Amino acid sequence: MKNILFLALLSLSLSIVGSAMNREPKASVKSIYNFEVFDIEGNPVKLEIYKGKVLLITNVASKCGFTPQYAGLEKLYNKFKDRGFVILGFPANNFLNQ
Repeated sequence: MKNILFLALLSLSLSIVGSAMNREPKASVKSIYNFEVFDIEGNPVKLEIYKGKVLLITNVASKCGFTPQYAGLEKLYNKFKDRGFVILGFPANNFLNQ
């Protein structure tokens, strides 16, 4: 089960910072569904594909050795995934390149 969530997090891990830096600000952005971000492989993903889902958007330290939050995220995801629950994990460099 951990592998499934880890793969889901990897496939859903998006770089909103990279997206924001490469695009002009849109004055008409009114919801999260107007954003386009990049997945872990660099492919663009429009967040509008998640309309109707319950989203948990979180900062993840995927390369950090101290990631106990994954167990809790996996448990939460497994409990509610059948009800349209999705976790979007955004890696950030808050932990000095760990």
